[in-house]
Amino acid sequence: MSISPELYEFIVKVIEDKVKDIKVTREEFDKLSKNVRILSEKIEVLVEAQRQTEERLNELAKRVNDLAEAQRRTEEQVNQLAEAQRRTEERLNELARRVDELAEAQRRTEERVNQLAEAQRRTEEQLNRLAEAQRRTEEQVQELAKAVQELARQVGRLSDLIGFGLEDIARVMVPGWLERHMKIYVEDLQPAFVVVDGEEVQLNLFGIGRREGKEVIIVGECKSRIYSREVKKFAETLNKVKRAYREKDVLGFLFGFLVHPSAQKDAEKIGIKLIATYMR
Repeated sequence: MSISPELYEFIVKVIEDKVKDIKVTREEFDKLSKNVRILSEKIEVLVEAQRQTEERLNELAKRVNDLAEAQRRTEEQVNQLAEAQRRTEERLNELARRVDELAEAQRRTEERVNQLAEAQRRTEEQLNRLAEAQRRTEEQVQELAKAVQELARQVGRLSDLIGFGLEDIARVMVPGWLERHMKIYVEDLQPAFVVVDGEEVQLNLFGIGRREGKEVIIVGECKSRIYSREVKKFAETLNKVKRAYREKDVLGFLFGFLVHPSAQKDAEKIGIKLIATYMR
């Protein structure tokens, strides 16, 4: 490393001042030369010291730069840690919020479970009450079935009594009704038995009438209430009688207290007359 210009000028000025002030002799010159040499050596020492100082300064500057870079990296790491800390706090807050939500959901779930348990208890109580009611109903149904059977027996006996009564009424009313509405004259209607293809068929009312000089076979049956099923069943009996009297006109009728509209429609299709006690 070279001496700086400022130092060089200072040295030259010192030498020039010395030369002016003293009278240079040989001895003095030698002495001066020696001083100059010594001074040069000191200058070299100073130059070396200056070089070492600059090296140390450069090393120090390098270390300062390294420290500055380390500081920068440290600050970056601190910033990263701060950001990580912020995200961690956000996640913790989010987790805390979710924990609160789960706790609330758990609370609602427990309430719902309790409600379901209570509903289950009430349902079981209702089922027990229904089972008890079912048991009582079955007992009542059994009692009702017995009562119905007894009533059926009584109705059967009553039907027999009414049946005989209807036949007596029919024997009085039907001849006049046939004469007025059908121009058929019959003196009497009596119970009878007719054999058809080897089968004996019982008839409630049977008589032989006349219409315009021709015989008409009158076949009747008495029912307290006449429905469609009574019409269809009597039609079977009437068909048997028609086979027994193929060469004659056969007129069938049902006589009763009440005629249902459904029976009237079926009777019209088959050709059976329906006569009620209130008809004239």
